[in-house]
Amino acid sequence: MRRFVVAAIVVACGGSRPPAPAREASPAATPGLRAPGAFASIANRSERSRALFAEASRVLMHARCVNCHPAGDTPHQGMQLALHDPPVVRGADNFGVPGNQCRTCHQDRNQALVRVPGAPDWHLAPIEMAWVGKSAAAICQQLRDPKRNGGKTLAQIVEHSAHDELVGWGWAPGHDREPAPGTQAQFGALMAAWVETGAECPEETR
Repeated sequence: MRRFVVAAIVVACGGSRPPAPAREASPAATPGLRAPGAFASIANRSERSRALFAEASRVLMHARCVNCHPAGDTPHQGMQLALHDPPVVRGADNFGVPGNQCRTCHQDRNQALVRVPGAPDWHLAPIEMAWVGKSAAAICQQLRDPKRNGGKTLAQIVEHSAHDELVGWGWAPGHDREPAPGTQAQFGALMAAWVETGAECPEETR
């Protein structure tokens, strides 16, 4: 029975069982995040805020986050932002379409046997929160705008960053996937410090 269930999941989530993909970088190869205190020497509050966000953007712009913030209706996967295979679309509520919803394959935890990632409430970010191809400055402006951040206040953005379980998957992706830099607690602390210093955004580089 167990073999049948595993085979059924494999077929539903991508056909015949594929060979193990090439390893991503090991967790040890992912640099950590600097703590907010590392920026205390920046006397100008606005400059310190921008520096804090730049550090936090190392997480926001990492593939573990960007893959689920696509600019279109198809999520990405892997470090090279390949389009999701098998083909899927976001659907009206960002959870997929009837008969092919995200939770059909992505359970509430990583599935080791079939190498399918999982976390509670697996889904795509709303299209107005698209990050693929955007700079840190552009993402920062999105996060400050309730019309483009899911209707959240800055306090709710900090809470989401520090404690949301789906966000937390980025640091425990399993199966040789490269995790996001640092830890969720460190990321949450950076986002909180960014807000406390005025939530200033980096300038666009030309």
